[in-house]
Amino acid sequence: MGKVTGFLEYTRELPQRRAVQERVKDYFEIYQPFPEEKVQAQGARCMDCGVPFCHTGCPVNNIIPDWNDMAFRGQWRNAVRTLHATNNFPEFTGRICPAPCEASCVLGINEPPVAIKLLEKTIIEHAFEAGWILPEPPPSRTGKRVAVVGSGPAGLAAAQQLNRAGHLVTVFEKNDRIGGLLRYGIPDFKLEKRIVDRRLEQMTAEGIVFKTRMHVGGNVPVEDLRKEFDAILLAGGAEQARDLPVPGRELAGVHFAMEFLPQQNRRVAGDRVERNILASGKRVVILGGGDTGADCLGTCHRQGAASVHQFEIMPQPPDMRAESTPWPLWPLQMRTESSHEEGGVRDWAVSTLRFEGNGKVERLVCTRVSPPPKFEPVPGTEFTIEADLVLFALGFTGPVRKGMLESFGVALDARGNVATDDNSMTSVPGVFAAGDMRRGQSLVVWAIAEGRRAAAGVDRYLSQALLTGSAALGSPVPADRAPAAGRP
Repeated sequence: MGKVTGFLEYTRELPQRRAVQERVKDYFEIYQPFPEEKVQAQGARCMDCGVPFCHTGCPVNNIIPDWNDMAFRGQWRNAVRTLHATNNFPEFTGRICPAPCEASCVLGINEPPVAIKLLEKTIIEHAFEAGWILPEPPPSRTGKRVAVVGSGPAGLAAAQQLNRAGHLVTVFEKNDRIGGLLRYGIPDFKLEKRIVDRRLEQMTAEGIVFKTRMHVGGNVPVEDLRKEFDAILLAGGAEQARDLPVPGRELAGVHFAMEFLPQQNRRVAGDRVERNILASGKRVVILGGGDTGADCLGTCHRQGAASVHQFEIMPQPPDMRAESTPWPLWPLQMRTESSHEEGGVRDWAVSTLRFEGNGKVERLVCTRVSPPPKFEPVPGTEFTIEADLVLFALGFTGPVRKGMLESFGVALDARGNVATDDNSMTSVPGVFAAGDMRRGQSLVVWAIAEGRRAAAGVDRYLSQALLTGSAALGSPVPADRAPAAGRP
């Protein structure tokens, strides 16, 4: 424990966001620099609890008290080594994770929790600036070939783990650039793509092969992968967007968020976009109050929308932690993202009855609804709002079934996600699944955890094949057989 009385002496402090009038004019990250000594003071607030509940909140099981203490002491090299022991990409989670670890921080019972996310980001950025993040190719190769389908956080984490275990890894991505959700789902003002690119440079130097514009189940037949590779990991995400099939859905100007957001990421990257979906000068309504809705909101501000309304079907959360979600659970409470600071109107307990317009959307007819689970329309509360652009940020119902999953013939669970055993293997021997494709729509930190877990399962499977000399696409291997995947 770095400073026994640190949690009594220091208050929680975070970097300031750039002024709204400045940041809405660009797509750079919004936070200002934060002095190193202030970060170390935040590390001193960690109490090194006998039972660190932050571990239970963190899906990748980060060893949080240890690197908090190391940051306080200025032991940055040890801190990044400890951080990388459980998380392949702390530069991603340190920016875009909602920090469930902080929600379960023991200090957070009656004080503001330790600024864990800030410490995580500072540690990894210190390491990059110092030149400590170098390629770590494996000392030897097993000769076994693994195909990873999908280059989002789950696929990338699994690829790095499997490569460092000595397997030959090829990542297949259907888009023109590597990164999946990190590349085309998250706006640059939350995650600049140079942050993704520098990690991809390391992974390429480690020997991972990346192939873009390769749509498995499309222009890449599934049979070709099964012939060429000893194991296949499906990490294609949960891309089936939730629709709203109400009258007027077919009108022009009604789009999914994931039609809108990737276009702006491409513009920032310098690409030319066809069939532009732009909020510029328009009255925008965003349906959905979660992170994706906030991403749409911030993008609309930067495109110069005339007005933006964001509707959520759930009732407005309380300002403080709800009694239904006591510590150390993830709290139900009101959250104000940076995009909400920039403008727009948020409204709650609203459901859309229909869209109206002459060929293109001109207005929404909405109603207030009762609390869950019924969401029944409240009589006499119907209202109309004018709109030129409507964006659906209603979440995702699971992976796309047609194409790749149908071609592989993998079984699905009751929720429509890819079903797996304890080793992350699907119903098809030698074919594994990880991330949102297996778990359903979730957080980036969960995707990384899923990728690491699946990599360990693939490695056990291939290690057993090496020991027995059997064909790789054979039977599942018990979890207690063969070594786990290599360290990050």
